Amino acid sequence: MISRQAKLQEDTYFRVLHLLQDNPDITQRELAKTVGISVGGLNYCLKALVEKGLVKMKSFTNSKNKFGYIYVLTPNGIAEKAAITQRFLLRKMDEHEALKAEIEALKSEFEKLDGLGAKSNEIK
Repeated sequence: MISRQAKLQEDTYFRVLHLLQDNPDITQRELAKTVGISVGGLNYCLKALVEKGLVKMKSFTNSKNKFGYIYVLTPNGIAEKAAITQRFLLRKMDEHEALKAEIEALKSEFEKLDGLGAKSNEIK
């Protein structure tokens, strides 16, 4: 079973790879803000992706990034993005099913309480 930390890391990699593929000259600050992590955390993530051979950093003089870098997914990066996307989708589908079951259980519990005369707003 994959640990919670590993899932979070893979989710971050998924989001970063997705954003880089669509916007290779995005700044680290913009990327960090969009992903919802610190710039330091993003820098760590990018270094890991580069070390794994999934992303290459290239100098690009017309970049809006003042440091002039673009981030390019390598062929391995594109393949890994596809694999991560599949795992991410399956994980989110499982989470969705678990949430639906939890909602149904809560509705059932609410209906029992409501039947006992508890006053509440109507839930649909």
